[in-house]
Amino acid sequence: MTELATDAICYRDAYAGSIEARVLAVDDADAPLIVLDRTVFYPGGGGQPPDRGLILRTADGRRWTVAGARKDGESIVHVLDAAPAGPPTVGDTVRVDLDWARRLALMRTHTALHALCGVVWRDHGALVTGGNMEPGAGRMDFEFETMHGDLVEAIEATVNEELTRGRDVRVAVLPRDEAFAIPDLIRTKVNLLPPGIEQIRTIEIVGLDLQADGGTHVANTREVGRIKVIGYESKGRINKRIRIALEEPA
Repeated sequence: MTELATDAICYRDAYAGSIEARVLAVDDADAPLIVLDRTVFYPGGGGQPPDRGLILRTADGRRWTVAGARKDGESIVHVLDAAPAGPPTVGDTVRVDLDWARRLALMRTHTALHALCGVVWRDHGALVTGGNMEPGAGRMDFEFETMHGDLVEAIEATVNEELTRGRDVRVAVLPRDEAFAIPDLIRTKVNLLPPGIEQIRTIEIVGLDLQADGGTHVANTREVGRIKVIGYESKGRINKRIRIALEEPA
């Protein structure tokens, strides 16, 4: 299935929640897997989990639940829940619908984590050593020697100040040499970008943060709302974890 290319719309338009597509390949040997000619599903990566949603066949309205997606070469493989009548067939025209509430929560969470990273780097010079997220919550690990309540409270307050400034969030794709000429583009302790990638996707929170990143984000920090630090802990001598959650409006 790796020779089939999927047009991955999520990388250039995070707000596309539905699209019509054509089934290119089907594998029902184990879990039902399908490849489409294009999709709005994010296949996961960089700590952001893959999208979930539905696929509906245009001809008869049959629907399949999409439990997840993953990258396989140039393809995005959609993992379907098993259905009694089997998966779609090659050549079917289908509508692809995201679980939009979940995707939007992940977009807000991912942008919030970048704001956290931007504040910690700008104010403390600490590199990222790990991270993960779920809809509405996430964590980042930083190269701090010490961490305490006053520091965490100050970081939380500063992140919320930055979010309320309404900073635009911009996506760009740059040639590798141009991207790596940007100071501090890689904020992780270890550069996780494979050497063969010639085009680098970047996410910029204007005036605060600029990083290489492949995930989905909101267009402006005001869409995030506010965050709350829900915990912090030591994960080693110079590895400290901060856990955040989105604060929903009262």
